[in-house]
Amino acid sequence: MRSFTKVLSFLLISTILATYAQAKTYKWKLAMTWPSTLTPLASPPQKLAKLVKKMSDGRLIIRVDGKEKHKAALGILDMVKGGQYQMGHSGSYYWKGKDINTVFFTTIPFGMTKDEQYSWFYYGDGMKYMQKVYDKFKVLSFPGGNTGVQMGGWFKKEIKSLNDLKGLKMRIPGLAGEVFAKLGVNVTNIPAGELYTSLDRGTIDALEWVGPGMDIKMGFHKVAPYYYTGWHEPASEMQFLINKRAFKKLPKDLQQILLTAIKAVSYDMFYENFDASATAWAKMKQEFPNIKVKTFPKPVLKAMKKATDEVLQRYAKQDPLFKEILNSQKEYMKKARAWSKISEYDYIKTCKEVE
Repeated sequence: MRSFTKVLSFLLISTILATYAQAKTYKWKLAMTWPSTLTPLASPPQKLAKLVKKMSDGRLIIRVDGKEKHKAALGILDMVKGGQYQMGHSGSYYWKGKDINTVFFTTIPFGMTKDEQYSWFYYGDGMKYMQKVYDKFKVLSFPGGNTGVQMGGWFKKEIKSLNDLKGLKMRIPGLAGEVFAKLGVNVTNIPAGELYTSLDRGTIDALEWVGPGMDIKMGFHKVAPYYYTGWHEPASEMQFLINKRAFKKLPKDLQQILLTAIKAVSYDMFYENFDASATAWAKMKQEFPNIKVKTFPKPVLKAMKKATDEVLQRYAKQDPLFKEILNSQKEYMKKARAWSKISEYDYIKTCKEVE
């Protein structure tokens, strides 16, 4: 009888605790690298907060703070790791100074397209490697929205040869910054809110940002009319960071709601950005005739590719994990690129031929 009473008491307590967990409201904070108005980069966190609140029936509330609130655009990883914020939204390659392996989860020069990279994340080894890298920071990391192929940047002067890059002051992050540095560029990284002012005042001579959907709104074309096509960020993935301890405290159903919502809003960002860039590109010729769209000369592109290979190989020799992830991406890209070419690329060529 005493044993039965203990079992009954245990079941009763478990039921009460489960009911309490279901009724409890969890209030989280999320810090973004971006100002709150900088859509579509700022869109995934804001949409996430709305979707999670609705899906959880108000049990999980997320307050989203833009860069204008916390004043630490490039401090997101540290704030989530330290617990000041339960979540963050940023770009993984901003943390290359902490761990070079973080660059793979944004993009690398001459790397995978958006479709190829998402497939590597979810059906290759991408998510496994991403969590292995971020375990040391005691955070979870998930894809947080993709811009697709980014433009090569805004330049005050035309780039006709490699000599035009030497001594150039440019804002360009990630491995692409190291590539340009090898070619003689003075590279820096500047938060979004300071880009236009830096370009206008001559602190920098050039910058890369995203694509016409976002760039035109920033006004870069007013001071740097040469707009180059991309090579360095073929699939720029943002990221959601989650403090591991905070995540474990959530009931299982709220964990699943959060992860499902993250995936949904991340995909949506690509479509939002694609539409914005397609719309801006269509208007650009009429509304901004001063913009001169250029592609880097072939000798310059070849030098960029050679420098990229040298940078990648240098890190691969220094870091076994870097080599492992690089090889994983290369192997996946071999089969993915063959299909990308025969499907979408050749389809676009076919349509062009019958116009």
